[in-house]
Amino acid sequence: MAEAEPRRRWAVWALLLLLHPAALVLANTEGDALHSLRTNLNDPNNVLQSWDPTLVNPCTWFHVTCNNDNSVIRVESFTLFTVILEMLHYQELWFRNLDSSKTCSTCENISGMTAHIRNILFIILITYMKIRELYSNNISGIIPSGFGNLTNLVSLDLYLNNFTGPIPDSLGKLLKLRFLRLNNNSLSGSIPKSLTAITALQVLDLSNNNLSGEVPSTGSFSLFTPISFANNPNLCGPGTTKPCPGAPPFSPPPYNPTPPVQSPGSSSSSTGAIAGGVAAGTALLFAVPAISFAYWQRRKPQEHFFEVPAEEDPEVHLGQLKRFSLRELQVATDGFCNKNILGRGGFGKVYKGRLADGSLVAVKRLKEERTPGGELQFQTEVEMISMAVHRNLLRLRGFCMTPTERLLVYPYMANGSVASRLRDRAPAEPPLDWQTRRRIALGSARGLSYLHDHCDPKIIHRDVKAANILLDEDFEAVVGDFGLAKLMDYKDTHVTTAVRGTIGHIAPEYLSTGKSSEKTDVFGYGITLLELITGQRAFDLACLANDDDVMLLDWVINYAISSVQIAT
Repeated sequence: MAEAEPRRRWAVWALLLLLHPAALVLANTEGDALHSLRTNLNDPNNVLQSWDPTLVNPCTWFHVTCNNDNSVIRVESFTLFTVILEMLHYQELWFRNLDSSKTCSTCENISGMTAHIRNILFIILITYMKIRELYSNNISGIIPSGFGNLTNLVSLDLYLNNFTGPIPDSLGKLLKLRFLRLNNNSLSGSIPKSLTAITALQVLDLSNNNLSGEVPSTGSFSLFTPISFANNPNLCGPGTTKPCPGAPPFSPPPYNPTPPVQSPGSSSSSTGAIAGGVAAGTALLFAVPAISFAYWQRRKPQEHFFEVPAEEDPEVHLGQLKRFSLRELQVATDGFCNKNILGRGGFGKVYKGRLADGSLVAVKRLKEERTPGGELQFQTEVEMISMAVHRNLLRLRGFCMTPTERLLVYPYMANGSVASRLRDRAPAEPPLDWQTRRRIALGSARGLSYLHDHCDPKIIHRDVKAANILLDEDFEAVVGDFGLAKLMDYKDTHVTTAVRGTIGHIAPEYLSTGKSSEKTDVFGYGITLLELITGQRAFDLACLANDDDVMLLDWVINYAISSVQIAT
């Protein structure tokens, strides 16, 4: 982290210097420089309204992150993306004139910009721009083809903007790209075949545009379902539900059984029938005891595992999510040994595991809840969960499915959950400081906002609590256990199913009606904030011994009322 901060700080200042060269001489504080940046940007939504030059410390401004020394180390996505878009208009400057032997035809337009600074800026941006969340910024125009030169990109999110025109063919050069989401724009034209060369691509969403033509079916595109291309009426091909003109309709090949050849001799037919009957009777004689024994064994609770192929829909593909075998996960967790249990919850147990490549994972073994068509439903829901990718959401790494087992595989979070850091930490571990708690609150809010506002269909968590907010190696909040409850379609206002959640975190209206919505999660988030502030459990029966409220919310309300009474 200490090494990363200087690089981030350099990135911020390099961007400032490019857009406002006068800052080289005039700006003597970070606040002045940031305000100068604001004056050079088009900000139709007043996102940067809080950048008030009368406030001495810019660390209080939105979209600005500082370190413990109150020095600016990061300007968040809106600002950086706007700057980058403006800089992409200078593609000759960026991509053609880095060689000092060539002249720069546009350099005179940017006073004070030396070739040295341009080269540093380019290197910084190539390094910095690995994951960029650029969605929902009301940005219009075409997608710059210069993005194709940012070959270190692993995620490009431009959805929920007003982009028009074609998808740049140059994006096919982003061979490290794993997530490409251009949905909910007004893009037109065909899908470039160059995108099929991106073999690392895991998540693709081009839905809700005006794209046309045939959807490529080779390369990584063979892995994606019609969800990736929905609501583009003029698209056709195997990746959609609409065949292209002149192509045969989508249907399985007809079954044409070969008629049996009648032998001329009836005696041989009779002999074959008798022999077949004897064989069938013998098989049945041995099968009845075997079936009875299997049924008796099935009724006994047991921990034996059998690798049986599950029902699998050939039309449901899961990108490049790894499908683990049950044997792999058995070996990784020492046969789901109790000593490897990381936690227990409403959806099942979580085990720590080590895969064959040495990487640590958390394996969630879901409780068995069989429903008709459960295998296909499970596949569909796993695909939806895998498409929710955000730095504050726990990434799904893979899954395992058999007729008797459902398992999800996630990255292992070495710092555990917020709940464990608040209440179950080892004596040698320091408590969470207030700055870290603030970051946790903001990060978990961003993760929940993504589930509610940027997933289609939206995902209602229904069990937001400190135990479901995990901490990565940098103590960044990562929301887990989302998508395990039934997904909510964006057209619905609630989901009517069994009430899921944890006592103390369940919203009263959800408990009484069984209808959940975003407000259900907001209530749980509010209780989580109280846990962060007080360090106490949301529900604690041990409080009865001291005649205290067992519900944290009730305790806080009563404390606030008594404080007001004392003050008056």
